[in-house]
Amino acid sequence: MAADLSNIVKAYDVRGVVPDEWDERLAELFGAAFVEVTNASAIVIGHDMRPSSPGLSSAFARGAAARGVDVTLIGLCSTDQLYYASGLLDLPGAMFTASHNPAQYNGIKLCRAGAAPVGQDTGLAQIRELVEKWSEEGAPETAPVAAGTITEHDSLPGYAEHLKGLVDLTSIRPLKVVVDAGNGMGGHTVPTVFDGLPLELVPMYFELDGTFPNHEANPLDPKNIVDLQARVLAEGADLGLAFDGDADRCFVVDERGEGVSPSAITALVAARELARNGGTGVVIHNLITSWSVPEVVREHGGTPVRTRVGHSFIKEEMAKSGAIFGGEHSAHYYFKDFWNADTGMLAALHVLAALGGQDGPLSELVAAYDRYQGSGEINSTVADQAGRMAAVKAAYAGQDGVGTDELDGLTVTGADWWFNLRPSNTEPLLRLNVEARDTATLHKVRDEVLALVRA
Repeated sequence: MAADLSNIVKAYDVRGVVPDEWDERLAELFGAAFVEVTNASAIVIGHDMRPSSPGLSSAFARGAAARGVDVTLIGLCSTDQLYYASGLLDLPGAMFTASHNPAQYNGIKLCRAGAAPVGQDTGLAQIRELVEKWSEEGAPETAPVAAGTITEHDSLPGYAEHLKGLVDLTSIRPLKVVVDAGNGMGGHTVPTVFDGLPLELVPMYFELDGTFPNHEANPLDPKNIVDLQARVLAEGADLGLAFDGDADRCFVVDERGEGVSPSAITALVAARELARNGGTGVVIHNLITSWSVPEVVREHGGTPVRTRVGHSFIKEEMAKSGAIFGGEHSAHYYFKDFWNADTGMLAALHVLAALGGQDGPLSELVAAYDRYQGSGEINSTVADQAGRMAAVKAAYAGQDGVGTDELDGLTVTGADWWFNLRPSNTEPLLRLNVEARDTATLHKVRDEVLALVRA
């Protein structure tokens, strides 16, 4: 019987429980299907520290090599390190990771040559169809062809040098930085990237352990940065950094142990990237980043462009507009100088350079980029997503001074506030983000919308 991959092939990647939902047999078919769809003659493959990652990535490599494709294995790496290899070598790539998901999960993030994204509309749906078909009847024989070679390459030194070539940290004042790698790939990449910089590194949970013995490697959840916040205070550090499991996202904690909004980091990095590019350029931001982001971009001579939430939309707009930088509320940061791909490590280097280039604490530095009060994302379980969305839209329709748009879910904007309400694609949830000029207005709007959503 053909495999049903509907539960594991997501909008942007493959992700599911191993071996219950997928295994090495299917991974081998994914490798064959990937080269079939991309028409690649060579590919690059990396993997994270999960127990199942080496076996799955090796199986994928076998499936690709059997169809005559040369495979470069870069072994343990962060997702942005895989993007670096794809960009540098100009090869399609596969990264085996389930990011911040629990240990029993694994997945594949795929890209075309030059780190161009592969999602449902750009090849992933075709790959799924082939794997489902071949799981029943086997992959078809190819014309007689020699099997491709499988070679190994260490991309970590080159990755580190590339990033450090994009941000000058040589003349900053010495900084003490606590880094929580969450037992993920940050423990592999940070020591090499930070080597030789004027930084006193205090490592937390750098041991690579895909069972995540200390906490989930998901810094977006406040409970997972509690240890980092306490350590920053105990060490008297200048700041703290937290990476997720595959180390493509980075979260920042200031010297007071307070989390810094990813929107503030987006605005700070945008200002620096605009300065690097002569005070001009396009900066992408998704529609639930703070009002601060487009304001700062305009103030520094740039052109802000608003997009839907999700890396495929950001990367598509980056390529179309020639944008120099893009940021999301979820701490994904995209750089033109990094093949339009996302790298939390490069964003972290920008923060370190900005902080080390002046004498004040981080809290004062980011205050200029954090101008409003935000609710964070609030999830509500609902039986009728469309009905609740319609009720909220009707409640605000026609109000004086209130505008709406439906670029991604429903965004409603008043003079001193805005909110966005989006349905989850995979769960019976509505996701609410609210921002306002003051806390009282924030709470008022938040409570009004939640009352409608949860009625």
